[in-house]
Amino acid sequence: MSIRKSIGIDKYENFPEWYQAVLKEAGVIDIRYPVKGMYVWMPYGLKALRLTQRIIVDLLEKTGHQEAYFPTMVPESVFSREKDFLQGFGGETFIVEGTMTRRFNERLFVRPTSETVMYYMWNMWIKGRKDLPLKMYQVVNVFRYETKMTHPILRVREIMGFIEAHTAHHSREEAEKQIIEAIGIYKEFFNRLQLPYFIVKTPPWDTFAGAEYNYDFITVMPDGKGLELGSVINLGQKFAGAFEIKFMDTDGEEKYVYQTCYGVSERVLGAVIGIHGDEVGLFFPPEIAPIQVVIVPIMKPGEKEILEYALKIGSMLESHGLRVFIDSDLEHTPGWKYYYWEMKGVPTRIEVGAREVETSTVTIARRDKREKQVVRLEEVLETLRKIWSEINEYLRIKGLEHLKKKTIFLPDYLENKGFNGLIIAPWDGSRGCAEELEKETGKNVLGEIVESPIPLPSPTQYMACNNKADRYALLGVTY
Repeated sequence: MSIRKSIGIDKYENFPEWYQAVLKEAGVIDIRYPVKGMYVWMPYGLKALRLTQRIIVDLLEKTGHQEAYFPTMVPESVFSREKDFLQGFGGETFIVEGTMTRRFNERLFVRPTSETVMYYMWNMWIKGRKDLPLKMYQVVNVFRYETKMTHPILRVREIMGFIEAHTAHHSREEAEKQIIEAIGIYKEFFNRLQLPYFIVKTPPWDTFAGAEYNYDFITVMPDGKGLELGSVINLGQKFAGAFEIKFMDTDGEEKYVYQTCYGVSERVLGAVIGIHGDEVGLFFPPEIAPIQVVIVPIMKPGEKEILEYALKIGSMLESHGLRVFIDSDLEHTPGWKYYYWEMKGVPTRIEVGAREVETSTVTIARRDKREKQVVRLEEVLETLRKIWSEINEYLRIKGLEHLKKKTIFLPDYLENKGFNGLIIAPWDGSRGCAEELEKETGKNVLGEIVESPIPLPSPTQYMACNNKADRYALLGVTY
């Protein structure tokens, strides 16, 4: 690899080119696999994805969700039981009809999401009130024939490691409480990744197939397109009715359960890459950085004491659970290594040379401010943790400023129709008004804003489509 000081592309001016360059140079994925929308995850990128997934899995486990696994193939007779679901997903679901030499008696649908395969089994598992609530999750690949243009990680046909949770409850009230818990789980997840987001309630005509309503977490990418980070969905009793999922209640009556589901995919990592990265390359929050500290020994061949000192520091940090890499390669200069590891998104770097060996110190460089500080060896661990806390705050503020930069209020948009991003518009909640807003802006109504990272004035002071507004709509073009 030739030396370079940066990716050299402004992500706001040319996001697609910047994004593709970062994925390639940093070794996140390889897009050259000959099936559209299906990509090869390289070790470095997969490590970042697994660390990201670990956060949400831990949050699910801590709130009483248990991991299970259900098959990839769903018989057509099972898949088609809930008619809205069939209509919503049938057109993008891959079908297996047989092998090269024989045809199956029934077509098998490759799961685009797992409601049908899970709930077929829940019908046999749930019998009484003691079986509720049931809270499960699984980490699986799902497949969808996307009709939109595919984009690596952001919109794909093989969704890698989809983490979907499903719950069943004895009452509508308990299901509503589960929705609140799920929103809280996702908020903590995205907050730990320092991602900014709106929470919207989707309009009835754009709700998840087979659901009563759903909430979406929406962020915005550098090209101004919205990105759905995750959904929290109240399924009500529609699937329970379709799959006859009933329980004997304590009053002796047989009743249908109430259900919820929620899921996130690898596109969350795509958001981290797009929002936190810069002209240098990737910038991982420390919690998901595959390498949290790279140690660069500044030495000449034969200076074993410097390498030994670097190894000692690395061993000490690893004993405290830090992810460390020691770059002892003598082929490249220290300067080359600095640029390379910054491009890979490593949040902190330790430099050690003869001076550090003599004084029992290290020089720490940070990815955000490009500053260096010398600290004593016994202070390294505490200093790194302090720096990471500051880096997280830097990324949080930077992400929020990015969202503000890419969001505009409708009256301002009407005077600046060249703006490329999300639009906040006063709305009366009606479909007619939504269609009018969409026609006026050329963007889709993504939902009613129920939580905004940007303070909003009361909507009642505005008119919406000749009616008094009582809420705000979020509009945008999405991946």
